[in-house]
Amino acid sequence: MTDHSHSTSVGSVAAADTDMIVRLKGLSKSFGKLPVLNSIDLSFRRGQTTVVLGPSGTGKSVMLKHIVGLLQPDRGEVYFEGQRIDGRSESELIDLRTRVGFLFQMGALFDSMTVGQNIEFPLLEHTDQPVADRIRRVEHVLSLVGLAGLEPKMPGQLSGGQRKRVALARAVVLNPALILYDEPTTGLDPIRADVINELIIALNKVLDITSIVVTHDMVSANKIADRMVLLYDGKVICDGTPQQFRNSDSELVQRFIQGVADQADLASIREGFATTRSRLI
Repeated sequence: MTDHSHSTSVGSVAAADTDMIVRLKGLSKSFGKLPVLNSIDLSFRRGQTTVVLGPSGTGKSVMLKHIVGLLQPDRGEVYFEGQRIDGRSESELIDLRTRVGFLFQMGALFDSMTVGQNIEFPLLEHTDQPVADRIRRVEHVLSLVGLAGLEPKMPGQLSGGQRKRVALARAVVLNPALILYDEPTTGLDPIRADVINELIIALNKVLDITSIVVTHDMVSANKIADRMVLLYDGKVICDGTPQQFRNSDSELVQRFIQGVADQADLASIREGFATTRSRLI
């Protein structure tokens, strides 16, 4: 497992570049004076599910957006399937985006479209398939996520879990090589969250899809991950298997896994209460 001094992917030292579907080299990004990513080096192996963990604001979602070209780095390089993609124009990124599915945190369905139309949208945008083929493809991916027959429904008629599953069906409709998941279980109860976990596992096996999952959900992470990466203050702090994370002697890793607050934060809260109490007295 890597630590503060290493950010090499698990087993990547001996692996050929062709094993890696995504490579990030020296990736840095700031927004104004706020640094978010600080010279990240990461590679993602084909067929694996990598879970990226870390506190809010540490750059996890920003990293995903660089992989699909929604953001451009201040410094560093981004490679997808051996091709450098940072700095490319929107038109040059079209082919990339047919190879990458993106499940946004809130699903990002079009409220004015039916379920079927939402899923069909990428096919209309990126293929010349005839209507009958598009209909069959929509039916197929809806059945994969366990929602066969919901094509006529509107997003507003669905539960939160169903909306996530429809968004996932849309993310896989073009048969991508890679799916990026941004907080896929956020807002779901544990039962519906586990449905999403099972779908992530099944899609990897059935469709041979590589997955990169950003989450705070340790139950989900432990269930789906082949590999875990912890980002903190814009840097890779730890990188290893779930077992290696559980066995880590890093205080930061253990606090994150167990959901234990930082002592400095607790001390600040206690000081604030003490100050308020003294003023009231």
